[in-house]
Amino acid sequence: MSGFVPGLELSRAFYKEVVRPLLADVPHSAALIGPGSDVLAFDTERSTDHDWGPRVLVFTPTARQAEQVEELAAARLPKEFGGYPTVFGSDVNPPRHGVFAAQAEEWLTARLGFNPLGEVTTLDWLAAPWQRLAEVTGGEVFHDGLNVLGPARAALNWYPDDLWRYVLACQWQRLAQEEAFPGRCGEAGDDLGSAVVTMRLVRDVMRLTLLMRRRYPPYSKWLGTAFTRLPGTADLGDALARAVAGAGWRRREEQLSLAYERIAALHNRLALTDPLSTKVRPYFERPFQVIDAGRFARALTATITDPRLRDLPPLGSIDQFADSTDLLCDPARCRAAVRAALGL
Repeated sequence: MSGFVPGLELSRAFYKEVVRPLLADVPHSAALIGPGSDVLAFDTERSTDHDWGPRVLVFTPTARQAEQVEELAAARLPKEFGGYPTVFGSDVNPPRHGVFAAQAEEWLTARLGFNPLGEVTTLDWLAAPWQRLAEVTGGEVFHDGLNVLGPARAALNWYPDDLWRYVLACQWQRLAQEEAFPGRCGEAGDDLGSAVVTMRLVRDVMRLTLLMRRRYPPYSKWLGTAFTRLPGTADLGDALARAVAGAGWRRREEQLSLAYERIAALHNRLALTDPLSTKVRPYFERPFQVIDAGRFARALTATITDPRLRDLPPLGSIDQFADSTDLLCDPARCRAAVRAALGL
């Protein structure tokens, strides 16, 4: 591990020392954004076993110039940089060099399904997977000579206020749908079912926490890493970990209750609604403790000023009602699913 160089550090130096001189007077912007664990600083030495090496995404004014940049890189890049080969790949992706060039609007539209340099609509926001939004707004910009990366990233930095409230309300609604089930499964003798529902609720609390802190939740492999890197979440994380590891539904419910009360307190600190009680309570007349998450969903929905958004079904963004990787990696299908589900 001592010889590992994080991808952002490696690619920053690669651009400065190799790619920038290679481009000479070619107008361009350059960054490390898009797919890859290194973009979000989640890479480790394990990441280097495939599709990993010094790389830079170069934007040019035209698609033809992008082709010329890639041809130039293929002809003139050194074989190695920083101890890593400049040509790399995997069984899925044939080996190639790490200078990827494109016209900005075309690349952004292909990744997101829309061009953030123009108007960003409600459909655009809700059909864009959180992972894709994180990939475009994360990473690092090395040079923005075309003035495209700064505006695009600023446009996607976070949801507009009404949309944020809507997405938060929908995430609370997900908790409301299952918060009583760990206890009910356990009471019925289904300890495995109780554990499975508990883990689903833990995932939703982690995502809700990230959304409250204005972070796009990454996909499952990196969700725990992103959550634990949030400042001030140690106690909440401990409660969630104990809920997952808990033996029996009562222990799980006890730890989930602690987590719910902490996340409810965070809701109140955001001051998006009037303060709500942070105490758990019985689920109707049944002996299961819940936070009654629907209270938070309703309170947030009531603060949405756009009536069209306020009246949308409580489904939220594509990540909140679908989790197929094959869907989330296809912008056209994401947009079709959101149109169908929300009537947009």
